[in-house]
Amino acid sequence: MKKVQFGTTGLEVSSVILGCMRIDKAEKPVKVIETAVENGIDFFDHADIYSRGACEEIFADSLAKTSIKREDLFLQSKCGIVPGEMFDFSKEHIIASTEGILKRLNTDYLDALLLHRPDTLVEPEEVAEAFELLETQGKVKYFGVSNQKPGQIDLLKKYVKQPLVANQLQFGIMHTGMIDQGIHVNMTDAGSVDHDGEILEYSRLHDMTIQAWSPYQYGFFEGVFIGSEKFPELNQVLEELAEKYQTTPTGIASAWILRHPANMQVIAGTMNLQRIEEIAQAAEVQMTRKDWYRIYMAAGNILP
Repeated sequence: MKKVQFGTTGLEVSSVILGCMRIDKAEKPVKVIETAVENGIDFFDHADIYSRGACEEIFADSLAKTSIKREDLFLQSKCGIVPGEMFDFSKEHIIASTEGILKRLNTDYLDALLLHRPDTLVEPEEVAEAFELLETQGKVKYFGVSNQKPGQIDLLKKYVKQPLVANQLQFGIMHTGMIDQGIHVNMTDAGSVDHDGEILEYSRLHDMTIQAWSPYQYGFFEGVFIGSEKFPELNQVLEELAEKYQTTPTGIASAWILRHPANMQVIAGTMNLQRIEEIAQAAEVQMTRKDWYRIYMAAGNILP
């Protein structure tokens, strides 16, 4: 399994993360965890809103049925969303959410806690107080954010003393906005629009690890592009390169993300055992620059 440095921590972590949002739908959750670990994936991502906490409980119950030790895993969770009501980065909510996460995961500490989506009513002083308390109590080792752009991150960093080491962003072959705006510099077409405040370059400059979520989706959760009749040219290229690199189209879509020198992590949300193996093995693929750009253009992008 390819390793990447996790932010500024100095830790080497697996480049593939198993996202546990659907573990409540898994037929064999114990086998899912074992298959991931057997293939070098020891980084698991959660959130307190995934099935209202049930996913964390199922993970903990399943892990207890294996011989895998907690200390050999990197457990990450997220908080800050109150579904259908609001985003909440208040000190009270962050602390209460973290306590609930720890209880459901049956662990004394989280390796990482991320703030889930931006809260426009955030008072960063409260976030700082919450982080300080959680770190001092030994309940959270590292902190980060999800779906935030540079200005929002810098606002937090003005008050929070702990490094913000990771940012979860939707990225993949059919979600290339953070790359497009960098390629279309000094142009006026759609690709030149910067929606994210140069988050890709910011992340590299500040050693924040980008964790790519929903990497195989297109649109706003419209579906998976791999094998879709809507993208014949792209899928033809994926099939050809899968044969070249002795992997699968899913593996190529994963390797495409990991090829970027930003040293990103891929969040694989699948509960399919074979697909977990495919994605894990694809982390070792050494994709050429030419093939990377071939995929980028087959997805409908242009090089000015």
